[in-house]
Amino acid sequence: MTNASDNRFASRQTAFSEIPIIDIAALVDGSDPQGVAEKIGKSCEEVGFFYVKNHGVPADLVQRMYAATKEFFELPLEVKERLHVAKSGPTLRGYIPPYGENADPKNTRDLKEVFDYGVHTDEVSPFFGPNPMPEGLPSFKEACEEYHDAMMGLARKLVSAFALSLGLPADYFEKKQQHPITIQRLLHYPSQDVSASKDEIGIGAHTDYGFLTILSQDSVGGLQVQNKDGEWVSAPPVEGTFIINIGDLVQAMTNGRYSSTVHRVVNTSGVARYSIPFFIDLDFDAIVEPVATCIDAENPVDFKPFTCGEYKYSRFVDVYPHLQEADKDLTPVS
Repeated sequence: MTNASDNRFASRQTAFSEIPIIDIAALVDGSDPQGVAEKIGKSCEEVGFFYVKNHGVPADLVQRMYAATKEFFELPLEVKERLHVAKSGPTLRGYIPPYGENADPKNTRDLKEVFDYGVHTDEVSPFFGPNPMPEGLPSFKEACEEYHDAMMGLARKLVSAFALSLGLPADYFEKKQQHPITIQRLLHYPSQDVSASKDEIGIGAHTDYGFLTILSQDSVGGLQVQNKDGEWVSAPPVEGTFIINIGDLVQAMTNGRYSSTVHRVVNTSGVARYSIPFFIDLDFDAIVEPVATCIDAENPVDFKPFTCGEYKYSRFVDVYPHLQEADKDLTPVS
């Protein structure tokens, strides 16, 4: 996630007033991927967010994932703390307590609990390694892995649609996503009193710093998306859909044509809010630079190339207090 004030990723979006809903059945079954891709491209140019319906992910799997999410966050704090993200080193997986990550650290503190996991690997490197899993929840790991696999399948289809929408072959981005960084995140937002401190929020204003986010949110609501005029537009729950948004990598690769849009969560509902976002990026060492179809005389290159993994890790340092403390420990005293 990028701080909202980071104008390297300034958006060209419009002053939208609502988030579009796109039926992607013809992408999922292969009957008209180009038609769906064109609708997705229009939404990415104007908003950077859209809902998808008829996505092919079984409703019962989503329900099981919510049950597992609630079961995890209801564990005693001392049990969750055993899985603290700081214990995973550069893998950056596990439990993050309230204020343990702050998306807009210059302005707000995030009142949320997080559990992050991804593809299991034995070797530890930034964003890769083993998944710390809670003891005493026998179905948790199975539900997490099945859900992650389903999100990967949907993400691959959506990524192909992005390529088609840009006049590129459907498999264009696959060469940069052989072993992509993925994070499956579980989120718990306690309800806040409307009179709570102004610097405390569910999650502060930010853009996502990856390629693509697939979000499932429960019925509580609270997600808000900012348009070009600075107005906060609600993205309410719509049954049977996921909310999709693009991140900084896509905005850079499209030379600003597609918008990485600022958003936040405010939960003053009186009840807990749960959501389950899936993030897919590129390979760690993939070079991020504008694609040829987004460059012409009227739109010269506006982004310097950068490496996906290094950029992403730098953003984590910005928002994770424990990584900032580690950086201080490594700074030599003069």
